[in-house]
Amino acid sequence: MNRLLGFLLTFLIPLLCQAQERAMVFQGGKEGHAIYRIPAIISLPNGELLAFAEGRVNGSDDFGDVNLVMKRSADQGKTWSSIQTLVDYDTLQAGNPAPVVDLFDPKHPQGVIFLFYNTGNNHEYDIRMNKGVREIWQIKSYDLGKSWSAPENITRQVHRPNHPTFNSSYAFKEDWRSYANTPGHAFQFQKGPYAGRIFVAANHSAGPPQDQFTEYQAHGFFTDDHGNSFGISESIQFPGSNESIAAELTNGRMIMSIRNQKGDIRQRILAYSSDGGKTWDEQYFDPQLPDPVNQASILDLGEKDGKTILAHSNAADEQHRNNLTIKLSFDEGKIWSKSILIDRTDDPKKQAWTAYSDLVKLSDSSIGILYERDNYQEIVFQQVDWRK
Repeated sequence: MNRLLGFLLTFLIPLLCQAQERAMVFQGGKEGHAIYRIPAIISLPNGELLAFAEGRVNGSDDFGDVNLVMKRSADQGKTWSSIQTLVDYDTLQAGNPAPVVDLFDPKHPQGVIFLFYNTGNNHEYDIRMNKGVREIWQIKSYDLGKSWSAPENITRQVHRPNHPTFNSSYAFKEDWRSYANTPGHAFQFQKGPYAGRIFVAANHSAGPPQDQFTEYQAHGFFTDDHGNSFGISESIQFPGSNESIAAELTNGRMIMSIRNQKGDIRQRILAYSSDGGKTWDEQYFDPQLPDPVNQASILDLGEKDGKTILAHSNAADEQHRNNLTIKLSFDEGKIWSKSILIDRTDDPKKQAWTAYSDLVKLSDSSIGILYERDNYQEIVFQQVDWRK
């Protein structure tokens, strides 16, 4: 009886309570796309939320006819607008949306939304073989997402390709090939010596394909002048470091959470920077953050006792994309002292029950999580009171 009661309290009752508050945002087979993947979400200065995703027209493949789409919520995620297509790269791929709001541009005090994304003209493996290119673009909105600027190609500023597409003056010794922005939001430093800097976590492959994806390394790029020019961080030291996402800490520091594509250690990699993301002071696997080789999200929730409170979400299962969990740290990521189960299944046939997710701050006590659910059939949104 005690074991049954423990199961109900730990798993079933939280799921039932949370299911009542879950809102459908993107559903496969509707609004012109077979599958929606790679969620990202931001809050606007007026309190509205914008949710972004890849709209995959024909199926679940990463490459093909993939559009960037968006929806809006004016009621903290309870209901969502109809779909809006932001980027349609014909029959090719536009993906990995990384949105952020620039609140430091004196010419636009109401805020400018940046959306960074990638395009590709071949499958990832072929690009790793140097048979194709991945490019990086930005679009901006000056009216809170109602309209968007023409796409601007920033590949030559944030990538290091050695490919015939780029003439010799832009050839680099590093020979970067595959490339991806963070799946999830970018962020802007709000205080300290790097206030105003926009940082976009990313990853790349370098040279020909290697066993266990060891040619991959995570890195980031940043702008201090509202997207006019960019710098690139040094790469994370771990071979196989891949999809990443970052958050601000106190005193100009930042943290990045990184996927281990090798899969030999089923944990998140954490990296710390004290110079606004240019270099990394500390990098390590964190056994407190188990991971099945998947994406994650990390978010700054404010400060307590001079330290940043962090929220981190991922499928906290070493084997399957399941057991979506938010963990909280009150000491800038050293100890994850609180855990909130968001969604899980015990059905062994559904090994990707909860996959990619992204976090957004709603108030001083609540956050929202936008996440993939039910083997990629839907992207849903849920509010979470993290102080309870």
